[in-house]
Order: sequence, then C-alpha cells, then structure tokens
Amino acid sequence: MVQLDRITQDPNVMGGKACIRGMRVTVGMIVGQFGAGRSVDEVLADYPYLEREDILQALRYAAWRTEEREVDLARA
Repeated sequence: MVQLDRITQDPNVMGGKACIRGMRVTVGMIVGQFGAGRSVDEVLADYPYLEREDILQALRYAAWRTEEREVDLARA
C-alpha cells in the first residue's frame, strides 16, 4: 500500500474515523465533496487549511478501503 502519512485515526478525534492530519476533517467528508460534484480546487477553497496532497491521500485511502472487501450491493 502507498504510504498515507496524512491520514490519522485517533479515538478522541471524530470518534476514531480516518481524518486528515489529526484535524476534524474526515476522509468521508472529503470523498463526499467529490460525490457532490465538487472539484479539487473547490474543496481546497472550502477548506483552506487543507493541502492538495491531503485530498489526494484521502482519495487513495478511500480507494484502498473499498478494495479491502467485497460488498454485495444487491443485498446492501
């Protein structure tokens, strides 16, 4: 797996969800922005404390997690 040094998990931050650099910005929040049709530049404008590499690692982490197991969408 590619090193994801910007993705952190701490039980005291956002309930232990995967976050960006220990901040209260979750990987799910970032991925959700793309699902809503936002661009990288728009996300960076909305979250000025994030860096482009934060977003790229969030996307890589999400992709890695979805490859981890199969989900039968017909039953979900």
